[in-house]
Amino acid sequence: MTESTVSLRAPFAPGEPYELDRARCRKLLETALSKGGDTADVYAEFAVGGSMVLDEGIVKSASRGVSLGVGVRVRKGDAAGYAYTEDLSWEALVRAAETAAQIATGNPVAPQDVTERSVPSRYNVKVPSLLVSGFEKRELLLQADRAARAADPRITRVEASLNESYREVLMATSVGIFARDIQPMIRFGVRAIAEENGKRQSGSSGGGGRMGLEYFSHPGKSPVEHAQEAVRSALAMLDAREAPAGEMDVVLAPGDSGVLLHEAVGHGLEADFNRKGVSNYSGRVGSMVASELCTIVDDGDVPFNRGAVNVDDEGNVPACATLIEKGVLRGYMHDAHSAKHFGVAPTGNGRRESFRSVPMPRMTTTMLLAGPHDPEEIVKSVKKGVFARKFGGGQVDIASGDFVFSISEAYLIEDGKITAPLKDVNLIGNGPDALGKVTMLGTDLAISDGIWTCGKDGQSVPVGVACPTIKISGMTVGGTDVSR
Repeated sequence: MTESTVSLRAPFAPGEPYELDRARCRKLLETALSKGGDTADVYAEFAVGGSMVLDEGIVKSASRGVSLGVGVRVRKGDAAGYAYTEDLSWEALVRAAETAAQIATGNPVAPQDVTERSVPSRYNVKVPSLLVSGFEKRELLLQADRAARAADPRITRVEASLNESYREVLMATSVGIFARDIQPMIRFGVRAIAEENGKRQSGSSGGGGRMGLEYFSHPGKSPVEHAQEAVRSALAMLDAREAPAGEMDVVLAPGDSGVLLHEAVGHGLEADFNRKGVSNYSGRVGSMVASELCTIVDDGDVPFNRGAVNVDDEGNVPACATLIEKGVLRGYMHDAHSAKHFGVAPTGNGRRESFRSVPMPRMTTTMLLAGPHDPEEIVKSVKKGVFARKFGGGQVDIASGDFVFSISEAYLIEDGKITAPLKDVNLIGNGPDALGKVTMLGTDLAISDGIWTCGKDGQSVPVGVACPTIKISGMTVGGTDVSR
């Protein structure tokens, strides 16, 4: 193998003829630019995925799949031509490049020589989970099942699942980038259902990240501990009362509450929406858009995190992008196209679901950084309000920032103390408005434990979220009890 040849190095990846070297990539880029496109890129991917689901103590499903293909993109102005193929013969690769080239008309453009880019190592995994015996993985699921059932007789049903993947990617661009990455991922989950006196509630717990089964050896991450947390949540909600309705103070727990930040604010800071002028943040760089307490970053450099990437899907290495600093909008998350439009450097946020998809600005791990307040003092400052511990689903309008989120585990705050569990809680508001009402911010920044997937324009990518304890004053709570 020559020095310029890049082998698909995953332990289960194919070798010849599924190797692309710099010379082959350059020829594909030349073909892609043969009709005068502005830029072109080649994206190759080999991915293996698997899952196992345990229900009622029995493995109900187990699967394994392989995906392999190459996509070629050509940009001309704001337009893009894209073609992909799962046939990796040279003839098929050339046809894909010729198809993408049709977006342009003009004289051929010569690509720059591609040079291999050095990338960091943010998630080096010694033993991919996909190489571990299925019996060992089943035992992990059974541990969770047994622990949940033994915890309390009111637990009537337990489900546990393990999803895993190993993805190798290669990018070559007409601006001279040649980069590759191997991206592991696991996600574990437990769901427990509790029943008592005709009432039924469920609780869940899970996590994972870009790692192997060593994840379970970390404190608080074992199958038993996840099962115990799922049981705790389910039992707590058995006694839930009707949620109050109206405007009141809301305290968000650290960690997974960052999903509200991700949806209500993060998407509006992705540069494609701002390039098109459809975001609430369009044209507002340098303006106050949040409380002075708020500094928000998107950081792909969080080791082993679900949202971490060594290199984005355009070959750019992510850094920590400051989006909002002390309430002032500083910038957006960029892919190569939006970065050129705004005259800035790419932030490493060009991401795609697979070789079948075009890249676009997407979040990695979006964080609201810690503030100066003691978390206990934040709760004590609330006379009557809601403490949101775990989030469910939500809907957001990107243009306006308006959102509705359901809370899967919430509690009433009365006279500075967390008291009764609440059911059917919804938070209703506007992202920029909510950020402006942040009056206290805890010192306890926490990163989510690898459970979130982000959807945009039909594509899904893994992401992380992080935040400290947050107090938002005067937020609308949608509940069923209006007798305040």
